[in-house]
Amino acid sequence: MEQIEQLQKEALEKIRDCQQGSALNELRVYYLGKKGPVQGLMKNMKSLSSEEKPIFGQKVNQLKQELSQAIEEKRQELAQKEMLAKIENEKIDITLPGRKPHLANLHPLNLVTQELEDLFIGLGYQVIEGDDIVSDEYCFERANIPKDHPARDMQDSLYIDPNWLLRTHTTAIQMKVLEESAPSLPIKVVCPGKVYRRDDDDATHSHQFMQMEGLVIGENVTLSDLKGTLEFMARKLFGQDREIRFRPSFFPFTEPSVEVDVSCHICNGKGCPTCKGTGWIEILGAGEVHPNVLKMAGYDPEKCSGFAFGVGIERVAMLKYGIDDIRHFYTNDMRFMDEFKRFE
Repeated sequence: MEQIEQLQKEALEKIRDCQQGSALNELRVYYLGKKGPVQGLMKNMKSLSSEEKPIFGQKVNQLKQELSQAIEEKRQELAQKEMLAKIENEKIDITLPGRKPHLANLHPLNLVTQELEDLFIGLGYQVIEGDDIVSDEYCFERANIPKDHPARDMQDSLYIDPNWLLRTHTTAIQMKVLEESAPSLPIKVVCPGKVYRRDDDDATHSHQFMQMEGLVIGENVTLSDLKGTLEFMARKLFGQDREIRFRPSFFPFTEPSVEVDVSCHICNGKGCPTCKGTGWIEILGAGEVHPNVLKMAGYDPEKCSGFAFGVGIERVAMLKYGIDDIRHFYTNDMRFMDEFKRFE
């Protein structure tokens, strides 16, 4: 009995002083294991009388239960302390201001595209997009560019097979719109998107770039309507003092065709390096829709007419923001991108 009391006192004291779960588990294995001192007390049974054995066995079992209960209570106490310590260490002060996330800004090409879309939506135009892969018929044939036409040499194309290619201009979208809308009038659409041509990349050229083409079809639509539209666009993009001028040109899908210049927004027409001393900057091509294009789409050119124009998004962005190399748009340099936060 003295051994039981001594062992009980020793074990309870060690359990009470234990401060780690791993150490507590070691105590449990040591005292309550098969080779532990508590189980070792049972060796004394052989020296006891028949009357003493039941009493001794009961005392040993009570000791086991008492130690097991003490260990479990200590385990819960240590677990609670560990949880409180973890909460204290991981506590977040929600009253402090949070870290400001780094938010990207719009790409300059998107800025120009959205500005043009907003401008033309305000004039009653619809924004229509199309597939990057188009058929030869809608990219060229419907635009009055047959297979043997020399104008095809102006647009070195990326063919997938003899009938399908990456579109060389967003005119392909306009040809679809014309066909699907015939014979309804009027039509007023702008068609933004990427276009692709077999070209060497340098400061002013890229094999992939963006266009926005506009198309208006109705009754008695003239070049003066085109000029008024483009003058309004130029003044919105480059300032209210801008003037435009038409120069004769050639495009297979328009007749007559014109190149459009805007007075330089840097020198106000006096001459500077940006406009190469001329006072004018070329921004787009345009013209009256060719009668053949109207016929192929199902319209009678005797009853309706229209105009079309095509704007290079990169060219406008380079002029508007003073960018000297088209490759800046595609190199993903965040220093370049961060320059446009103030324009949003």
